[in-house]
Amino acid sequence: MNFKTSFWFLTFLISFSTYIFPLTEIKQNTSLIEETNNFVDFWSDIPDEQLAQTIVDKMTDEELFSQILMFGWAGKEPGDLLTSWVEEREIGSVKVYGWDTIDVKNVASAVSFLQKKAHANRFKIPLFVATDQEGGIIRHVKGTTSFTPGNLAIGASAYPYDAYWSGFYINEELAALGINMNFAPSVDLYTNNDSTVITTRSYGWNPQYAGELGAAWSKGCMDAGVIPTAKHFPGHGDTALDSHGKLPEINIDMETLENRELVPFKYLIKAGIPAIMSGHLGFPQLVPDGCPASLSKLMLTDLLREELGYKGLIITDDIMMNGATLYAGALSTAVQLAIEAGNDIVISSTTPSLNEALWTKNIAEMKTNEAFKQQVKSSAKRVLLAKLDYFKGDNPVALYPTIDDLDKKIPAPGSKEFFTAQACRSITIYKDRFKVYSSESAKNDSILLVSQFQEFFDEGHKRYSNTDYMFFPYHMGKNEIMKTGDSLAEKIKDYETIIICVANEESASVADYLKNSGKRVIIVSVNAPTLVFDKTWADTVLISYMYSNYSFAAAFAALVGDYKPQGYLQMKDTDSTEKSVSY
Repeated sequence: MNFKTSFWFLTFLISFSTYIFPLTEIKQNTSLIEETNNFVDFWSDIPDEQLAQTIVDKMTDEELFSQILMFGWAGKEPGDLLTSWVEEREIGSVKVYGWDTIDVKNVASAVSFLQKKAHANRFKIPLFVATDQEGGIIRHVKGTTSFTPGNLAIGASAYPYDAYWSGFYINEELAALGINMNFAPSVDLYTNNDSTVITTRSYGWNPQYAGELGAAWSKGCMDAGVIPTAKHFPGHGDTALDSHGKLPEINIDMETLENRELVPFKYLIKAGIPAIMSGHLGFPQLVPDGCPASLSKLMLTDLLREELGYKGLIITDDIMMNGATLYAGALSTAVQLAIEAGNDIVISSTTPSLNEALWTKNIAEMKTNEAFKQQVKSSAKRVLLAKLDYFKGDNPVALYPTIDDLDKKIPAPGSKEFFTAQACRSITIYKDRFKVYSSESAKNDSILLVSQFQEFFDEGHKRYSNTDYMFFPYHMGKNEIMKTGDSLAEKIKDYETIIICVANEESASVADYLKNSGKRVIIVSVNAPTLVFDKTWADTVLISYMYSNYSFAAAFAALVGDYKPQGYLQMKDTDSTEKSVSY
């Protein structure tokens, strides 16, 4: 072979090897990816976007649909039916409802049991385990968890500090139980004084306050390791109705919605809220035909996703509520409409049987309606991405809670001191109706404590030694109210001072029997403050916002003069001075 031939042969070899070796490397990498795909599960070491797409591409229609369902259970144990949904259908999420949660160790055991069942499934996808633990009156996990002063009390102090630490301590307790998602905070505005469903769950009527305090609460929640969920989009405050019973209608235009109800959600979206709950609420000026916001593409996709730029999860309120099902005509249809509107997770408080229409009709729809299937697939991927980001992140809740440590973690260390101080910062004097009634000045008085709560008696007796008690039921009919009022009017003849707790319409009616009695009358309001708006005839009217031990203790501490109440009633048209949010 001469030099020229040798040169061209060498050039060919170099070119061939440059060409063939990258092909070999590509072939090996492709083979590796194919091999990985065959064995992929949630915990595979693959970038989140690629892993989520790989899993949803491999999922059956049934697995995709299951991933966007969340079912709850009644009783102490999840039961065979919910267990079957986790084992056989591989649903993506479960919810702890407050029907039987007195034993927190039992709650933790149930959560651990279900997570182990989920881990045994094909893709080993962990469950979102959710509950409603807003603080105050909404506290689904009871037992030894903190019964806090609630959101309106936070609004009364107007300190983001109070909002942050409330969110932190409440959710630190949930994290100890293995609960990783909380349907809170409620950033609905207290714009309707006749509201029966929002009331003390709101931070108040001011949209900016609600946004700032809600964002602070959410930050505390996330720092405790739990996913917060802002609710009820686009706002449940301006109605006296409850969507559990029928569809509330909020008759406002888009300008009002933008400048009022949406303001808190804009704050939270900017702060990176990971989940938002859609509300079963009618907006007749904005959405035609009586369609609730939770089933409206206009509200959830066009407004929330596109206009407000929200990227996180959208979760329905309980789809079993009449506010959703009455419009849809059937539960299965409500589920389909919810998905088409843009919800990523559909909640049902009742666990359906395995082959109810909720399942069979929507699976059939996926097989015949490609657009619907793609919507389900898109939501399933968003749920998976949220789970990957959370469970593989820096601060997830443990999948299997350590039950032996619960007594040390619930109540959360430091929470008692904080909630006591927070309650004191919230106590509000109504229309200057306040006079200190110290233990010393009361030592020769006979005092009658009147309430529907034993805790009220306990705290009152700590402050005043000469106390007697009059208890009456929380719920009473008209005749019972009259008998109770007559008994009270007769009983007070032997006492100088009457201290009565007003918690509902019944106790407000009983309190009216003290008007013109000639006695010193002190009213401590809990729950909706509107119940005492007509009781300026009393010597003292204190608003404590909640019937928790913390709130009762704070109210009596104010009465005896331990501190001067500084809270402000964050409601419109109440003649109370507005307080700025304080940092």
